[in-house]
Parts: sequence; C-alpha cells; structure tokens
Amino acid sequence: MAVWRLSSLGVHRIFHDETERRRWQNPELILTNIGLRPGCIFMDIGCGDGFFTLPAARLVGEKGKVYALDIDYEAIRRLRDKALKEGLRNLNLKVGAAEETIMCETCADIVFFSLVLHDFKDPSKVLKNAKRMLKRTGRLVNLDWKKEPMELGPPLRIRFSEEEARRLIEAASFKIENIKETGPYHYIIIAKPIF
Repeated sequence: MAVWRLSSLGVHRIFHDETERRRWQNPELILTNIGLRPGCIFMDIGCGDGFFTLPAARLVGEKGKVYALDIDYEAIRRLRDKALKEGLRNLNLKVGAAEETIMCETCADIVFFSLVLHDFKDPSKVLKNAKRMLKRTGRLVNLDWKKEPMELGPPLRIRFSEEEARRLIEAASFKIENIKETGPYHYIIIAKPIF
C-alpha cells in the first residue's frame, strides 16, 4: 500500500510498506469499529494493494463478500496474488475508474473509501455511485487524512478537510451519522444514504 512521506527537501515520495503503516493504522480494528461483521457485503473503492480488503475478507468470512476496485491493474494483480496465497475466495476484484463503475446495485452493507476521496477526478460522481451500490440500511465510510501539516500523507493542498468531505457526502444524498478522529493522522466519516 502506498504511504506518502515528506522528505527533508519538502518533496512527497511514496513508500510501499504495510508494516510501517500498521504502526499508525490498524485495519482490523477500524473495520470492526465501523460495524463490519461476518456475512456482510463490503466494497473497498480505491483499494490499492488491499490493506483493508484482505482484513475485510477475513472478517466477513465465507458467507460474506468483498468487492474491491482500483484503477491500477498492478495493484489489483498484487491483491489477487495475496488473496490466492491466503486461500480467500470471497473476493470480487475489478480494475476500473470509480467514476464509471457500479460493482452491484443495492447490495452493499458498507462502501468504504480509505485515503482516496481526494484522488478521484470526480468525487461527487464516485459518491453517487456509492449510493447506488448501498442497501437502504447500508453505510458509507470515508477514512481520510486530516487537513493539517504532518510528515505523512499527500500534499496538504489536495486533501479534504472534515468539513469539505462532509459537504461532498451530504451533496450526494447522505446523512452524516458520525465524524471522529481515528489515530493521529486521520478522521472517519460514517453516513447513511437518503432515499
């Protein structure tokens, strides 16, 4: 999974180090705290190499399903290889743009964005697609970087503050249920669709 770090020259570089990321982010705990349980249908949009996808597949179990989408073919290939090595068979992996992809209609219990909402060309369209994938009782979860100076993360200028993300999510016909900090670098927004 890509991790941004500010170098001494002020240039952002990407490191692929899951072990390092686990020092400041626990995917299993985050997924459990947002209500992911055995039997759930979980969508990981912008999944990368599967930092959250694989723990989600383990948590939902054989009766659950995890859909994972990323625009990066190589990331999906690496994720597929990891899943096969673990024997996880409850995954549906797809390469594609989130603006153009509906993984299923009204099937998901949770549509999850991890550190990616600012990366989409059209975040509003991505959020509207998320609503189409959610069950009426489902939840949208956006885990994102705080918009404050720190050594990790993407450039400050492209991040969404909690307020900016809240406005985008509400504009896509969601009602915010909860906004809170999750660790030193991130906030999490949980919202339900309005039909």
